Amino acid sequence: MRTRITLSCTECKRRNYDTTKDKKAHPDRMETKKYCRFCKKHTLHKETK
Repeated sequence: MRTRITLSCTECKRRNYDTTKDKKAHPDRMETKKYCRFCKKHTLHKETK
């Protein structure tokens, strides 16, 4: 079952992306580099509740 998650920028703390992930395959929190339109650069985004 895929669950809906929100990714937030680690620099400005804004929630930019909504996506889904499989909790059985990836039980830990997701981290990925994505573009933040508020910082205007690629930053690390972490999963939030």
